[in-house]
Order: sequence, then structure tokens, then C-alpha cells
Amino acid sequence: MTFTPITVSSLKTIKNTVIGNPSAKLQLAQDQVFIQNLVQCLNDPAPTDPREDDLRIEAAHVVASISYGCFKCHQRGDRAILTCYLGSEAVLGTLLRFEAPRAFLYAISKFVPEDTATLRSAFARGFRALAIAVADTVGPSQWGLREERSSIKNDAEAALDYLFQPESLDLYLPLLLDPSARVSIARLLAFAVRNAEHRTAVVTWLPPEDRLKEVKTKRGWEKTAESPNAPSRQGGWACRNLTALVDSKDAKLQEAALWGLASIAKDNANVAAALTRSSVDRVPSPLAVALTLTKSRSTDTQLAACLCATSIIRAALTTHPTNTIPPADDTSARTIMNVVNRIISSLTEPLTSRTKACFILYYLVTDHPALSFSAFDRGCLGKLAAVLHDLSPSTPRAEWEEDESDSVAGLREGALTAVAAIALFDNTIRRSVTDDMRLLAPIHAALSHRHVGVRYAACQCVRALSRAVAVLRTNIVDSGLGMAVFQIFKKETDEDRRVTAAALAAVCNIVNEFSPLRPIYLDLGLMPRLVKLLGSGDATLRLSALWAVKNLLGKTSGETKRDVMQCLGWPRLVELLEETDGAVQEQAFHLVRNLAENEPGIEMIFRELGASAILRHITATLSAEDDDVVLQATYFLANIANGAPAYQSHLLASPPLLAALRRALAERGPQVRRPAVSAILELARTSTAARRALVDAGVAGTLRQICSGSAGFHSPLSAVGPGLQREPGAAGSRANPLDDDRDVIEQAKTALDWLEHGEAYK
Repeated sequence: MTFTPITVSSLKTIKNTVIGNPSAKLQLAQDQVFIQNLVQCLNDPAPTDPREDDLRIEAAHVVASISYGCFKCHQRGDRAILTCYLGSEAVLGTLLRFEAPRAFLYAISKFVPEDTATLRSAFARGFRALAIAVADTVGPSQWGLREERSSIKNDAEAALDYLFQPESLDLYLPLLLDPSARVSIARLLAFAVRNAEHRTAVVTWLPPEDRLKEVKTKRGWEKTAESPNAPSRQGGWACRNLTALVDSKDAKLQEAALWGLASIAKDNANVAAALTRSSVDRVPSPLAVALTLTKSRSTDTQLAACLCATSIIRAALTTHPTNTIPPADDTSARTIMNVVNRIISSLTEPLTSRTKACFILYYLVTDHPALSFSAFDRGCLGKLAAVLHDLSPSTPRAEWEEDESDSVAGLREGALTAVAAIALFDNTIRRSVTDDMRLLAPIHAALSHRHVGVRYAACQCVRALSRAVAVLRTNIVDSGLGMAVFQIFKKETDEDRRVTAAALAAVCNIVNEFSPLRPIYLDLGLMPRLVKLLGSGDATLRLSALWAVKNLLGKTSGETKRDVMQCLGWPRLVELLEETDGAVQEQAFHLVRNLAENEPGIEMIFRELGASAILRHITATLSAEDDDVVLQATYFLANIANGAPAYQSHLLASPPLLAALRRALAERGPQVRRPAVSAILELARTSTAARRALVDAGVAGTLRQICSGSAGFHSPLSAVGPGLQREPGAAGSRANPLDDDRDVIEQAKTALDWLEHGEAYK
């Protein structure tokens, strides 16, 4: 399908042809000469064309039309979906090959005051559509899982990084001030910013003239961030201007600005702080304005305002314990819950709006116990359950799945995703899911749904429910959910890796010591599958597989321990203990900790690894930067110290190990001190020589400081992985000894008494 020469009329015909037509997109992508000419036309129209601007405008419109992905396609059947997916991927790949993003930016850089508003609007819209299509390919997805486009993902990642380089931002961010382009640029920021690096680039960006002001005013005695006229005030240039656009009377502009603020405030405590404060020239605060707009007449504006407020609230809570909510944030969160509840349960709202409401609820409560329970208290779970029951007719599943549109599947995915998040932390909520809401059947059916996002969300529900012992022992087994999720986990082909990872996360819970499914899983080939995943290149699958092996070894028989380790292999265990990835090393040491929970397990470890290797691993790890790794190594040491005298003697005969133990006792947080003190007490009880070795290592002096509470132990905090926050009192906390539990302090006093007066007990 070749369209040469390119004219305004031919481009209009193409635009009308490809809209909602995936087959036409796929055919168009194969005409690379046309795509190349189309991209060139953005900057180099034919000199003989009397309407050069019209040609460029129409070229931008065509790029916008063909950039939109297949995910709004509502055609039925796998063949239609596959055609739509391939057409979208092929067109985007061809646009990237001919550097369409660079062509748009070059055209924008050449804008002059004489350019018409129509031209500026068309280029901003085309650029926005292309940027969002690229971001959708890179991920993560915003409104549910999408098919991964692996064939062009590397090209898309490079293109997206290019769009958020300072030089690129210099060209298009100023268009936020252009009435003809600002809606498109605000929406670009809303839906193309997908990671922390790009978000930071937008938040910290300043126009070149403001950068000079910022540099000139930084004299050491002046804190420009606190100055009311500082260029970076009120969350930065982009935040400040998006906030101003929220006050617009233009509903589309107001909505776009709210989406944009939601994007740049996400996980950004500094921006959130700026948006929760009133300023001299702005009362009330942007957060208060967003909460007011959740009551707008427009559902789209309500959703944008809810997500904006959600991003601000969650970012502001990043330094606050997750088991409570400040009253002001609780009030704001409940306002959002009331709005999304209404949208979710409304049969008159579009399915896409109801789906977005489900995901906004998910973003609000995810990984936050207090907010999850608040959502349960506000009746959110009941609204979601009603949706899932309404979407699950009594006809055979194969029949309704075949006829189910993508929009219905999206709502099903959104509801399941929100249910999983709400039920993750509380047994009362989990019991409500299984008994009151009767959601086991809809979850079970969703595990075999054709839509990848629905299967993923259903696996997350099983994971959440399986955290409750009572539910795991009864409902998970009786309903068949346990075996259904295991079959997904076992599939080695024809399954999305993200669904496999979610199923594996559920399996990790189901193989705990209280589960009746543990022996059944082992008989059905659990370990060979886990070992295969341990050798995969996917970091998430690898870590979760190791986590499952660790759980298998806890509170189990010696025979099971031997069988599991025979399948895993001791050489592989040594590699895992030496892993540079802290999360993997933590689980590896937790694994040997579980192995060493009894005498036969300790004997097995010493027989297979040897005393010198064990001492070397423990000694090195007690000085590791990652406190969670140190915690598990210390528990492993404590288990050995609680073993037979032969194994205790190996520990006592290693001055480097005892010195490392003393440092861990002195420098680490309360959680590490608990097993460290336990190990010292057990060793101190063994013999005079043991007590002398501990005293020589300086352990007595450190215990004395803990008992008196007179010294704070200070050491630089180790790095915490991206996106992770540790709770107060966690392994990573270096705290005053007064933070220790009373029983730890009492145990430290007992250990010190043994070191100082042990002979009197003989």
C-alpha cells in the first residue's frame, strides 16, 4: 500500500482509514517508504505545495492516529486482538526506525510566533500521541497489564529516555504556556512519565533563563528553595504551572493538568509537600482544590482529581508508619474512596471510567495496611465484589469468555487488582472476601481467563488470601484455588512471565509449614520447576523461587530437607550465599537459617559445606552493608550457637567471627541485636574458655552498654533498594539501645551476668 506523492487529501484518506482499523495499520506499517516520507513531511513539505502548513498539519494528524495502540480496540476474538496488537507494534516500530520523536522535536524547535495555533496544536497532539505510545510499550502500564512488545522494547526505551533528556524538555515543556498546545503537553506529562528518573527530570527542569537565576542566587548564605521568588519554588516549574492550569475554566485543560500533577507527584515527597501547602498567592492548597474537584460534574475530571489527590497523599505518607494515617490524610483518603465507590458501582458510567476508578483505589491503598482497612471500612470491598459477581454470568465460562470484550475484561482485572490490595494485610478482610463476599468462584474462573491482566490479578488475589492460615488450610484447598494457581506456575510455555511471577508469589505462601498442599506440590514436581526458575534470567522469578525454597525448608522433616537440598544442589547454595544482589543473598541466608533450625539440619550443613566455609560466609556477611542480609546471617549464627557443643566450638575458635558478631551487636538495629544476644548467651553458657573468648572479643563491654542504655550506636545507614522503605525498628535501623525490646535487654543482662560471673553457676 504505497501513497506517493503525499498530498493533503491522501493523508486525510489514510487518517480516516486507519482509525479503529488494525488491519489497515498493519498494512500501512509494511509500506516503509510511505512512513519515511510521512516523517520527513513533518519538517520538509514539498516546495511546490501551496499549502505547506496544511500538509505538515495533516502529517502530524496521521502520526497521531497511527500511534494510538490497539488497547482501545473492542473487537472480539483472539485473531482480531492479535491483528490489532501486531499492527500497532509494527507501525510504532517503523516510526521509531525513522526517528519520528526526533522529527517532532526538531519541528517544535523551529516554531515561530507567526505559526498558526492549528499547526502548534497538531504537532503537540501528534507528539503527545507518539510519546504515550512509546511509554505504553516500555511500561509499566497504568490501567492494567498489557501485552509486552519485546521486539521493539529496546528501541522504545531509548526513545523514551531521549524524550526526557534536558535538551528535549527545553523544547516542549515551555509549550505548557502555549494555549494551543498546553492540553497535549499536560497529557504527555500525565501518561508518558513512567519511572522515577523521568519524573525527577520533569520536576527539576527549569527554563534556561531561570537556571541562570538559580545559579546566581546560590551564594551559600541564601536558601533559594525557601525564597518566594525562587525558580524552583512550589514544587518546581512544571508543578507550579500545572497547578495554575488546574484553576482554568476550560474543563479539558483542567482535567489534563490534574492528570499531569498526579504523574509528577507520584512517589515524590517534596512535590507532595508543596502541593499540600497553601501559599501567599494560593489559598486553598492544590490538594484541597483537587479534593474539591472530585465532586465535579465531569466523571473524567473526578477521576483525574482522585488520582491527583491519591498521588499527593501517598507521596506525603512515605515517611510515616503504614499502620496509621494522620487525621488529615485519612479524611482526604475517605473522600477519594467515596467518589471511586460511586463510579465503580454505577451502571451508567463507561466501563473504562469504572476500570480507572478500580485502579485509582488500588493506587491509594496498595502496600498500606491502614489505608487498606480504611477502604474495607468504607465498603469498597463490597462494591468490588458486586462488580465481579455482575461480570460472572451463570453460563459456561468458555462461552462468556469468548464473547467478553476487552473493556469488560479490563473492569474485571481492575476489580480483582483492588480486591487483592485491600485483602493483603488483614485476616478479617480475607475472611470477608471468602465468606461474606463469596469471591472464590470469580477468582477461580479468572485464573484461566484469556486476558493476561485478569489472570495476573487473580493470582494476586490468591497470594493475598493465602497469607491467612485459616483460609489456606480450608478455602484455598477446598475451592481448588491452590491447585489452579499451581498449574499456572507449572506452565513453562504459553504463559506471560508476569503471570508466572504472580502465581509463584502465591505458591510461596502456600508452601509454608501449615499448608496441606506442601506435600502435594512436592509430589507434583515443585522443586524441579523452582530450580529451573532459579536459573532463569528474570530477577523477579529468581528471587521468588528462592523465597519458595526457603519456605519449604521451614518447620519440615529431615527427609524433606534432604530431598529439597538434593534437588537444589549445595554448590548452587554456595553461589547464592555469595550473591551480590542483597535481596537474593538475604533469602539464601534465610534458607540456611531454616535448614539449621534443628540438630539434624545443622549437621547436614556442616557435613556438606564444611566448618571453614560456613565460618567464612558468616563472618563476611555480618559486616555487609545490607542490614536485612546481616539479620538473616545473625539468625543463622544463633541457630548454630544453639546446637551441639561441637558446632559451638567452631564459632568460639574463630576470633574474626566473634569480632564481627560484636560489631553487629554494637552497630546494627534492635532486630539484629535480638539473635545476636541470643547467640552470645548460648555460647556464654558453654565453658570458661568460651566466656574468655567472648570477653576478649569485646562482647562484654558492648553488652554492658546495651544494658545501661547509656550509648547510642551510630553507623551510616546502608542503602535501601529503590522503592523500599523499612519500618521503624527494622533491621536497617541503627538506634539507641533503649529502643530494644524489654526481653532483649533482659537477655543481654543475663548474657553479661554469665560472662562476668559464669563460674558461680558451675
